[in-house]
Amino acid sequence: MRMQLRVLSLIFLMGTVSLLKAQDGETFKKLDESEINFLFNYYEQDGNNAAVTGGLGTEELSNIAPSLIVNIPLDTTKTFIGYFGFDKYSSASTDRIDDPNFQDINLSSASSSDTRSYANLTYQKKNNFKKETYSYKAGISVEYDYTSFSLGYGWAKSSKDENRELGLSGTAYIDTWQLIFPIELRGTQGLDDNKKRQSFNFTATLSQVINKKLQTSISSELVYQTGRLATPFHRVYFNDGLTFNDPSKTRRTEKLPDSRFKIPLGVRLNYYLNDLIVLRGYYRYYYDDFGITANTFELETPIKIVSSLTVYPFYRYHTQTASDYFKPFGEHELTDEYYSSDYDLSAINSSALGFGFKFSPLYGLARFKGPFSGKTSRITKFKSLEIRYANYVREGNNNNDPGGGDLDAYSLTFNMTFTF
Repeated sequence: MRMQLRVLSLIFLMGTVSLLKAQDGETFKKLDESEINFLFNYYEQDGNNAAVTGGLGTEELSNIAPSLIVNIPLDTTKTFIGYFGFDKYSSASTDRIDDPNFQDINLSSASSSDTRSYANLTYQKKNNFKKETYSYKAGISVEYDYTSFSLGYGWAKSSKDENRELGLSGTAYIDTWQLIFPIELRGTQGLDDNKKRQSFNFTATLSQVINKKLQTSISSELVYQTGRLATPFHRVYFNDGLTFNDPSKTRRTEKLPDSRFKIPLGVRLNYYLNDLIVLRGYYRYYYDDFGITANTFELETPIKIVSSLTVYPFYRYHTQTASDYFKPFGEHELTDEYYSSDYDLSAINSSALGFGFKFSPLYGLARFKGPFSGKTSRITKFKSLEIRYANYVREGNNNNDPGGGDLDAYSLTFNMTFTF
């Protein structure tokens, strides 16, 4: 559920939070002014395949996510970027962690909630003579049962005419669980008590301006994870011939290998059709050694209505095969070495359809003196307002599990940009 929320929230934020590309190793544009982005995202979903209850039960969830992005040029070559925020979610399925004998797995109240707070800092230095940019990153993310620290380094080099850029970056994540098992499995002998997880990401991106109308980029990534990769409060029910409500039916906490390789490869194309319309396309191929392969297609079409107003419909389609370790509720054998009923690891097809608009007048929406202007002539400009809506539909792709994995969600995002 936690991973699902983060992935889907990212899908809906990706168009609005273009500034976040620096988190993935891409270079921030150099600004003459300091810039602040205030963002607010509301996300809501509903489904019937919660991993907390073994692959059945409500996935009702809502999430409120305000965040702040600060981009401050320190001088002509140095820039500081700060990204701060929190996610406040309410989840029906996590109510069931302490409920071992629920009678109706489709009934629950969304009373269980959690807050994730995070901060990511980036310091960039550019060598104009060598046309190289160096980035140093550090971050922290804290939840009630999970803490993550990250450190990263990035390097990018542009060609003399700045039509080509190669970017390389690496980030290490050091995570610690507070192990919370389903109540009936606490103290069970043989449970893995590993509380650590480490992830190491290496990314390479090559961007090229082909001509005045066409730009492209190719990216590759290698991700290696080790440690506890299974979520401790995800239940798995086994095929032992007993009914769901039978208290003797075998259940265990999710178990996955202690290492994982992921290899995504992506291609992006931006084509300037004319002064009014831009076509933005993206394709990604994904493979991991859990047995999942996936293909993702995205298309976004910004249309300039007037000089200050741009609207952009977008569409995203994703399809993936199931992990070797996934089976629906009650289908795992007791002899299986690894097991999960988390539908994020299942065979699924999903699509996101939505639109957004950005209002950005030449002289801004408003101008005023900021709180720290004092007697100076410094002016704060309300530069732009952006609103983005998306509807997400996920469908199971398993003939033996009709309806399994189906999920509906929507997201609404606001982005206000200020410069000073």
